[in-house]
Amino acid sequence: MTTPERFQELPLEEVMGDRFGRYSKYIIQDRALPDARDGLKPVQRRILYAMFNEGNTNEKPFRKSAKTVGNVIGNFHPHGDTSVYDAMVRLSQDWKMRHMLIEMHGNNGSVDGDPPAAMRYTEARLSSIAAEMLRDINKGTVDFVPNFDDQDLEPTVLPSRFPNLLVNGSTGISAGYATDIPPHNLTESLDAVLLRLDNPQCSVDELMTVIKGPDFPTGGIIQGVEGIKKAYETGRGKIIVRSKTTIEAVKGGKEQIIITELPFEVNKANLVKKIDEQRVDKRLEGISEIRDESDRTGLRIVIELKKDVQAVGILNYLYKSTELQVNYNFNMIAIHNRRPTMMTLPLMLDSYIKHQKDVVTKRSKFDLKKANDRLHIVEGLIKAISILDEVIITIRASKDKRDAKNNLELQFGFTEAQSEAIVSLQLYRLTNTDITELRAEQEELEKLISKLMDILGNEKELINVIKSELAEIRAKFAEERRSVIQAEIEEIKLTLDVLVPSEEVVVTVTKDGYVKRTSTRSHSASNGQDFAMKDSDYLLFEETLNTQHHLMLFTNKGNYIYQPVHELPDIRWKDLGQHISSIVPIEQDEEIIDVIGIDKFDQENVYILTATKEGQIKRSALADYAVTRYSKPIKTMNLKGEDEMIFVSLISAEKEVLLTSYLSYSLRFDIDEIPVTGVKTGGVKGINLKDGDLLIAVNLLNSEEKQEVAIVTHRGSVKRMNVTEVEKSTRAKRGVVTLKELKTNPHRIFAVKVVSANDTVLLETEENVQETIEVKSLSKADRYSNGSLKIDVSNDGELMRVKVIPSSN
Repeated sequence: MTTPERFQELPLEEVMGDRFGRYSKYIIQDRALPDARDGLKPVQRRILYAMFNEGNTNEKPFRKSAKTVGNVIGNFHPHGDTSVYDAMVRLSQDWKMRHMLIEMHGNNGSVDGDPPAAMRYTEARLSSIAAEMLRDINKGTVDFVPNFDDQDLEPTVLPSRFPNLLVNGSTGISAGYATDIPPHNLTESLDAVLLRLDNPQCSVDELMTVIKGPDFPTGGIIQGVEGIKKAYETGRGKIIVRSKTTIEAVKGGKEQIIITELPFEVNKANLVKKIDEQRVDKRLEGISEIRDESDRTGLRIVIELKKDVQAVGILNYLYKSTELQVNYNFNMIAIHNRRPTMMTLPLMLDSYIKHQKDVVTKRSKFDLKKANDRLHIVEGLIKAISILDEVIITIRASKDKRDAKNNLELQFGFTEAQSEAIVSLQLYRLTNTDITELRAEQEELEKLISKLMDILGNEKELINVIKSELAEIRAKFAEERRSVIQAEIEEIKLTLDVLVPSEEVVVTVTKDGYVKRTSTRSHSASNGQDFAMKDSDYLLFEETLNTQHHLMLFTNKGNYIYQPVHELPDIRWKDLGQHISSIVPIEQDEEIIDVIGIDKFDQENVYILTATKEGQIKRSALADYAVTRYSKPIKTMNLKGEDEMIFVSLISAEKEVLLTSYLSYSLRFDIDEIPVTGVKTGGVKGINLKDGDLLIAVNLLNSEEKQEVAIVTHRGSVKRMNVTEVEKSTRAKRGVVTLKELKTNPHRIFAVKVVSANDTVLLETEENVQETIEVKSLSKADRYSNGSLKIDVSNDGELMRVKVIPSSN
């Protein structure tokens, strides 16, 4: 007969939901979160109990870690040996635990994040304070449950004779929950428990008179008492943890920063590496060297600064940009009544106190039963010695032990337990001195029973016992606070002059995208001549800026590239610059159209005006262009389709704008017609273009003056014209024609430049033919003139660029 196959048809969502629900419940309750009573996760509890059970305690020699790990896995925790060993190592690390629960011989890792030695090399035993976690565990103080294979029993919680959840804190991630409880000072934690015992309704403010805040094993400076108070009241709160530093003066007018304490759980090696990377990348010019001088006596990192660099400013920058200062967020979740619960400080204390009352009550019941049993025996022995001769005769007349016990019970009224003790009595105990000892023991037992009965029957006495035992622990294990608490979070103010030495440099950008900064010395040595660039390239931007200034490079794709001047590559005047694409990634067909140097962004009524070839125009506040992240191009104009950005200018006092298209349509209107919008918008329509027409030139005008423009056509013709020839209108119109339309080979606009009578206009062709024209040599023309031909494009090559050289007057 074959067994019929059984199938269940169930929806996948139901099965997944059920299984994940069970898994989540398991990892929340039995893996990642600590118990509110003893502050331990199951794996930690099992490690401590297994070591205690095997006698691997602090008064005995160290034992191989591998033996303990095997014992834990084999008896209590059927998981990977690595996870058990890692948990065991953490309990022994004095930079992770405020009071280590395990002592370890050998390499147990380091504050640099080095891994511990393999468990076959290290040795471990319970620490003396761990004994307080397990004290009285064999007196029925906690519940035991069968282990995973029902071969042994394990405790559901440890007696925890000190508030371990507060003292050592906890961190963990489970399904839907994470916990971050910081460590605290043992003395302060015990004082908080004592205060709560005296006044069960005390407020967080009252508790904070004794428990000031976290006390990290690595020390450091904690800022933000309000954040601590909020965390104690709600379970969540934020504090700042800052390294402990001093500033020392060294010879040569230099200073150095000495770091002696780091924030909790910060990796020292990574921190040193990150600070050094900032020095190498020249993001932090003031540092000359960083050394890790830590040894067995303590932590010491030395940051040596360059001459005349202020250490305070460098330190503030490091606080802001590295883990020299970190945010610590309280998230005090623990398992309370078998549920994950957000723990406030009062709830944490109440949970611990309830547990201790339970432990002391159960221990007292255990001791009371033991004392009563012993008293019963002692009373039987005293009675037996007082009628010793009759007892001896009765025993000698009996056939065997069982018969002797029966006879004693029948003749003298002894109980089973008393008769067992009498027949097992050794002869030397029948001396006269022994009766004295028995009576003394009887008296002691009666006192103990009375005391235990008092504890069990009187809540006040129970609390006094807990208090006295906590006071003993405080006297034995008290340590000075390591972390300093400051009430306010200090606001870090960074000034650029501290981070970047002020220096005048010549900044250049070429049309092809080669950028560099050059020292004024290198520039002067070359007299500004022999500038290195490729033959087909030309200078787009050359200006003397300060290293504390900023550079913005605008591209045809509607982006701008932000670069602090001090971060530009420092290259000699006679050497080729570095291509912008090696600093910031740009698209292959992305070109720089203009460059602006800025000393500061927070200028009122200063804007950046941008325009596209399809006639869109936009005005945005300069302040909006300031950024802190600039590893890639930043959008400044939202372009549609094949549109490209053609114009950028910094504007402040200009009143009007003149737009000129390829087909010579010009439009003049007030700049206020262009609304101020955000950096990433697409702008508004500036000029209404015909099909096939493009915006070629944008000029900014000051309406208070009579201004002139030089118009250059693609055929090499130049004309001089008053801007008043173009009547003032409004935005988004077609405008008026500014060239005479010819039937054959008509002139088209190549460039329009605002000029004054003493300026010179330079025309340059693709064949490197240059022609200079003095503006005053040109007669003024009206709108319908095409000007006079100044260059023969058929022989000299197509026009490449037009540049206005201002008069030196």
